[in-house]
Amino acid sequence: MSSPSEHSKTYDLFIVGGGINGCGIARDAAGRGLSVALAEMNDLASATSSASTKLFHGGLRYLEYFEINLVRHALAEREVLLKAMPHISWPMRFVLPYHKDMRFEGSTPTSRILNTIMPWMKGRRPAWLIRLGLLLYDNLGGRKILPATKTLNLKGSVEGAPIEDRFEKAYEYSDCWIEDSRLVVLNARDAEARGADVMVRTKVISAARVGDLWEIAVEETETGDTRTIHARMLINAGGPWVGDIIQQKVRINSTEGVRLVRGSHIVTRKLYDHDKCYFFQGTDGRIIFAIPYETDFTLIGTTDAEHDDPSVKPVCTEGERDYLLNFINQYLKEDITADDVVWSYSGVRPLYDDGASSATAATRDYTLKVDDAGGAPILNVFGGKITTYRKLAEDAMDKIVPFFPGTSGHWTAGVPLPGGDFAVDGFEMLVTRLKENFAFLSEFWARRLVRAYGTEAWDVLGDAEVEADLGQSFGATLTERELHWLQKNEYARTAEDVIWRRNKLGLRLTQEEIAALETFMRSATAERLAKAAE
Repeated sequence: MSSPSEHSKTYDLFIVGGGINGCGIARDAAGRGLSVALAEMNDLASATSSASTKLFHGGLRYLEYFEINLVRHALAEREVLLKAMPHISWPMRFVLPYHKDMRFEGSTPTSRILNTIMPWMKGRRPAWLIRLGLLLYDNLGGRKILPATKTLNLKGSVEGAPIEDRFEKAYEYSDCWIEDSRLVVLNARDAEARGADVMVRTKVISAARVGDLWEIAVEETETGDTRTIHARMLINAGGPWVGDIIQQKVRINSTEGVRLVRGSHIVTRKLYDHDKCYFFQGTDGRIIFAIPYETDFTLIGTTDAEHDDPSVKPVCTEGERDYLLNFINQYLKEDITADDVVWSYSGVRPLYDDGASSATAATRDYTLKVDDAGGAPILNVFGGKITTYRKLAEDAMDKIVPFFPGTSGHWTAGVPLPGGDFAVDGFEMLVTRLKENFAFLSEFWARRLVRAYGTEAWDVLGDAEVEADLGQSFGATLTERELHWLQKNEYARTAEDVIWRRNKLGLRLTQEEIAALETFMRSATAERLAKAAE
């Protein structure tokens, strides 16, 4: 990790925000030879970027808002990303049960047109329109790896088993899963490997133009130490705080803004016995997903609710939880209740404020604005989807490069992230090899390590010959050696960093085990800070 003494130089870029957009831009810029510093006030991916629905997807419902370019770009990106990170991303099939009462949300452009020319539809989504949307979805992005849409007969099928018998037909299409917080960490690691300085728990206090440079005051929140950093260009990738950074930290005039939309999710016990996801449509026109999660659970989400203040931590309210439960119970044969919910989480999407009538209708596309009127340039990043983070970084670099003549061009497409240097269909082979090399691993343990670390799982385990060689066990296959790896290589500082962002073992650990882990992490942090102070 970077030491404070390394920050006396003047950087080309200083990036505020350690979410997916900030880390994606840092990686791209560092790979082009620019000097880069990135500051994140908390842990990497500690806000929006660890609270998504965890999908690389085109956004099927965005077609109803005529966001064709957004969907096209997202669909094309799925397979580019799959090839670069086959450990943390993989294909999934989605089952969309059909019923005649499917309706549009609010007043979408598509619903307005259909209600005008076919008023008897009364706001419903007809089957032919869904099939047309899926046909577009199959073909807009140049799909090569993922299988095409097909029609399912739910009667007597495994896909039909958990849902009510009134659903006889469904459409099955492809999208992809992504471990969102690990995606952020791996981008940060790759950026650092290419020369970037990544500073976690480093808060930007202020930033001001001084001549042709930015002068940025930062505070290390673990120690309270402050220092000043200089950069030729500032990148505001603050996510929900992008507006706050413009107004309070940088203090420049801007008419651009974000619309904060809270999306909440619940996790329940495993609700069905297959590996496909469900795309459920409600009578209110909204949609939710039910997704196989962490082997033994089901992830259900999401909601769309206005969220006024980024400083207020988003939580899944009882109302949102009950909304999701009532929504999915319209489909399930066996109703679930709040007692079935084992965890919930919520994130704030910083959508570009396009004046849409509702949170659901607000664009998920991104907007990049450069301001160089007052001297040193600043790039403000508004909105975006996790699926298009790499393209956002490329587009951001297209706006940055003119200020740095001679910078090289696009390079990230298909270049693997750490641990992702194996074939898209090579996961099972890696699991088999890992179990052969480390005979003490259980099936769950081996699969978890390969899903998290890919080809770096061997580095995590090192020279261990028996389980005891891995040091203290904290439960659920988490060991002292893995924690040392996460501290040294992946910026982990607290138990929360480990069990909710580097993995999801918080679903399996007891409170006593978590307390022991927190004690271990605090001790390691104290030791690290003491050595740094010497």
